[in-house]
Amino acid sequence: MEKIETIVHGPGLMGGLSGLVKNLFGLLMSRVELAALELAEVRNHLIELVALFAVAALAGWFAIAFGTATIVAALWDAMGWKILLIMFLVFAVITAALVLKGLSMLRQGKLAFPETMNELKNDRDMLL
Repeated sequence: MEKIETIVHGPGLMGGLSGLVKNLFGLLMSRVELAALELAEVRNHLIELVALFAVAALAGWFAIAFGTATIVAALWDAMGWKILLIMFLVFAVITAALVLKGLSMLRQGKLAFPETMNELKNDRDMLL
């Protein structure tokens, strides 16, 4: 009868390497999962930001088109060209406020991956 030997890797070099590979794979998988979660959050913030700017642009154009015609027609006899200047200033302030809101969202880092980047930095520091 032939004897069948089972090779079991103990705490030697091969066991250590296989443990290291398993740990690295687990670490990689947890980072990918974290990145996927943050990507979903960033996607939602990006959609919100795009929608905000789209609505701001649409509102600006409608306000300019319909509001300008109505107000100019109603006040032209009393104010003349000054009504056009007043309307320009009002819409410029509204546009500036909306743009500042969008820039504020960008400055808050709502399109970043803070947790993933922090974990990757910690991993790099630990490995090096």
